[in-house]
Amino acid sequence: MTEAFVGDLGEALVGSAPPASARKRVLPSPPAAVARDRTETASCPERPAAKADVPLLEVKDLFVTYENQKTGERTEAVSGVGLRVAPGEFVTVVGLSGCGKSSFLSAVAGLTKPSSGSITVAGERVTKPGPDRAVVFQKATLLPWRTVLDNITYGLDLRGVPKKEAKRKVEKYLDLVQLRGFEHFHPGALSGGMQQRVNLARALVTDPHLLLLDEPFAALDAITREAMQNELLSIWDQTRKTVLMVTHQIDEAVLLSDRVIVFSNRPARIIAEIKIGLPRPRTAEVRYNAAFDELVKNIFSLIHKSAGNKAGWFYEV
Repeated sequence: MTEAFVGDLGEALVGSAPPASARKRVLPSPPAAVARDRTETASCPERPAAKADVPLLEVKDLFVTYENQKTGERTEAVSGVGLRVAPGEFVTVVGLSGCGKSSFLSAVAGLTKPSSGSITVAGERVTKPGPDRAVVFQKATLLPWRTVLDNITYGLDLRGVPKKEAKRKVEKYLDLVQLRGFEHFHPGALSGGMQQRVNLARALVTDPHLLLLDEPFAALDAITREAMQNELLSIWDQTRKTVLMVTHQIDEAVLLSDRVIVFSNRPARIIAEIKIGLPRPRTAEVRYNAAFDELVKNIFSLIHKSAGNKAGWFYEV
C-alpha cells in the first residue's frame, strides 16, 4: 500500500490527512469512516457548521466515468444524478449490483473525482475527503493491534485531539453501540457484528455532518445483520445524523429510511424516489406491517423493470 493511498483512506475516515509519521506506521489503514432534484416530499474547529438555508447534501447533474488506462475504454458509472438531502434525513440508494451505487457514494465521500457536476455538503463544495463526512464500509477493517477504545479514537488521534479528551468523547459512543465492558478487547476477540459496531462508533465520534454507509451489514449473517439494523435504528433515533446509505437489501432500505432512491442499471440514473411514510420510532415489528410489505414489493418491481426483467430472485427482498 502506498503512502498516498493510506493518506486517502485516512482522509475518508477523519476528514483530514494524517501526519506523515502516522502514515508511515499505519499499514492496513482502515477505510473510513468513506441527483437532478426530484424530492417528493463535539465538532472540530476546522469543520464549517451546517447552514440552515441550504440542504445538508446537494448533488447536481453528477456524472462519473472511469477510463481503462491500458485500452482507453471509458465506462460511465453515474449519469446525470441529482439529489438533495435535508439535515437529519436518512436516505438510502438501491439498485442492481454494478449499477453505480458505490461510485456515487464514493464521489460524495470525495474519494472519486466526478467527470462533471457538483456536490456540496452544508454549502461547501466537495473536492476531496473532509471532516464533514465519514464513511462506514462493508468490512470493519479495524487496526488489529489497537483495542476497541483505541480503534474508536483513531480519527481523533489523527486530528491531534489530546488522549484524555478523546477518551471522554468516546465514552457516550461505547454505550451507544453497546460495547461498554469491551473497551480493552482487541478486534480478533470480537464477533463480526461487534467489529462493525466499533467501525460505526469510530465514524460517529468524529461528529460528521454526513454519515455515509456503503452496505455496512452485507458481510454479516442474516441474524446479526437484523440485529445491527435494529441497533442503527436506535442510534439514528438518538443522534439524528444525516445519513446516505447504499444497500442491495430492499427491506433494510425500507426499515431504516425516510426516502429510498432507486437507481437504474448502469449507468446509474434515478428512476424513482419513494417516501417511506412508516411512523418513527420504528422497531423490527414494522416488517410485518402490510404497508412495509407493499413498499418492498414496489421497489423490487421498479428495479426488475429497469433491468429489463434481468433481475431475478437473487436480488434480496
